[in-house]
Amino acid sequence: MDIVEKRFDIQIAQSGQTVSGKFELDKTVKVIKGVKVTSDREDLLFYRGTQKIEINGKERFEENYESKNLQSSLNVDLNNRYKNMRDTDPGNGIVSITYKDNQHQLFAFAAYRVSLYVQYEI
Repeated sequence: MDIVEKRFDIQIAQSGQTVSGKFELDKTVKVIKGVKVTSDREDLLFYRGTQKIEINGKERFEENYESKNLQSSLNVDLNNRYKNMRDTDPGNGIVSITYKDNQHQLFAFAAYRVSLYVQYEI
């Protein structure tokens, strides 16, 4: 049993932008163990970000799910930074994210990257 972590990136270039990405996992994936969301601008992700995440065409996190619920801080043990997906069947291996940048009165927009990490067993 090997655990692999794969990163998928999308770029947010405009305030209020909605960006979708569809990514394919390796064919050797047995189960999806966890997911997490990070950014090169963690503050903007925390305060401005929402998303919907689907695995194998099934909604796992509904539209407007707050990014802060899928983030982790450095204070969390390295082995506990993923949202547990309870051994989700990868099905067709397609993972999609629809990310929305939302206005926030305290945080002005700047372009940023959003990264979806998927942890899985091969």
